[in-house]
Amino acid sequence: MSEATSRQDLVLPKTTRRLRPEDCVVADPKALRQAQIGAGVGNFIEWYDIGVYGYLAVTMTKVFTSGMDETWGLLVTLFGFAISFVVRPIGGMVLGPLGDRIGRKKVMFFTIMLMAVATTLIGCLPSSSTVGLWVIIPLYLLKMAQGFSTGGEYSGASTYIAEFSPDKKRAFMTSLLNSGAMLGFAVGAGVVAATTFITEANFGPDAMVNGGWRIPFLIALPLGIIAVALRSRLPESPAFEAVHEIPDKGNPDSIFVRHSLAKVIRMYWPQILIGIAMIAADGTASYTLTSYIPTYLETNAGVAAAHTAMASVLVLVIQAILIPLFAIVADRYGRRLVYRIATIGNILLLFPAFIIMQSGTLGALYLALTLIMIPSAAFLSLTACFMCELFPTASRYTGVGFTHNIAISIFGGTTPLVAQALLGATGNSYSPAMYVMFFSVVALAATFFMKETARKPLLGSVPVVESYEEAVALCKGQDRDDNLDTSTMLLAPLSAGK
Repeated sequence: MSEATSRQDLVLPKTTRRLRPEDCVVADPKALRQAQIGAGVGNFIEWYDIGVYGYLAVTMTKVFTSGMDETWGLLVTLFGFAISFVVRPIGGMVLGPLGDRIGRKKVMFFTIMLMAVATTLIGCLPSSSTVGLWVIIPLYLLKMAQGFSTGGEYSGASTYIAEFSPDKKRAFMTSLLNSGAMLGFAVGAGVVAATTFITEANFGPDAMVNGGWRIPFLIALPLGIIAVALRSRLPESPAFEAVHEIPDKGNPDSIFVRHSLAKVIRMYWPQILIGIAMIAADGTASYTLTSYIPTYLETNAGVAAAHTAMASVLVLVIQAILIPLFAIVADRYGRRLVYRIATIGNILLLFPAFIIMQSGTLGALYLALTLIMIPSAAFLSLTACFMCELFPTASRYTGVGFTHNIAISIFGGTTPLVAQALLGATGNSYSPAMYVMFFSVVALAATFFMKETARKPLLGSVPVVESYEEAVALCKGQDRDDNLDTSTMLLAPLSAGK
């Protein structure tokens, strides 16, 4: 019998198996830092592009839909943002199972290359005044390529970092992905603001429409080269390497074997529903702040895009700091508490934020963005961590890729388009706020059905600790530790530990 087959047979009751110090994984700080930087750079570029596209939406409407009615042209541009999210689930369904089969780092290497190339090519497209409205087609195709790559990017980076992180600091370690993402968005907004200021000061008020808009997109090329270089040196996740030794044949319901997407959905549909509820609330709040507010302020409150971009840079930098602070709270006091802070915060703060925004003053702009940002930071502190805690290691990339991308595509990425359509259909300036608040109410209800996962090993993996001494202490107290369930770990039988 092979070692892999024998380990597959070790699905024994908790009482017959003991956790030993040598079973635990001691996190290597250097490898963890390398993993965080390599994985985080992809999320940085993803949100850099979202920031650039969001803050250039009105400009790109003039570039790609000249001659079209202005209202319809804006919707066409925002649809380009939404269509990338329509493709995201396809990326998740293809790249997630592939990541469980061939490894996390190989798929992440592919996604960053595709994302950087697609973003750069957008900056090379001709304008509609040059070639006609047909240019919208290649714009949409490139946004779809971005969406496909992103479908495997975030779920892969989340899975990768979660599997490297010590159990008691998993929320904090994975939250740095979203801190980096917010910094990426802030850099995108900042590049738009700086490019607008410099080009208009030197070449007149039409400089951005006449070609200045290309600069922020073309910057993605050197960023992509750096990202590819970093990811080429990443090690594979130790958790993946452990379960990768297990053959697919065996107990058809075992958490230690890799399952198809259809089997993951059948086995874990309650977790998937809870995950979708959380990501829907998270996504509508986050994309309202990052991608819709610039359009809303410019078209409804008369605030110039450059002012909104500069305000967002400051607010998003503050959010990047708040995200890991909320994550520390989640590691210490639990995931439920932080999710309830986020959902209740949205319910209480969004209406006042939209009321304040209507004044159109700079002070109101900063205050309103801050009110929207705080609960969004609480959501983002748990996005990567909680999704990974729902699924076992052998099928984690598949489960996270499906759950996150379905929710973020249907409810998150469509937020700018749906919010603008609601505003146009109802004439109610507060309809975008009510749209986001609805999903926060649903997520609040879901917190009463979710299991607490703080400080517990990932399902299907052994504990990850910071030192061998911590492993010894963990094993000594395992009979009194409700966070440990050895039936979900690949361990040797009790007799082998004597």
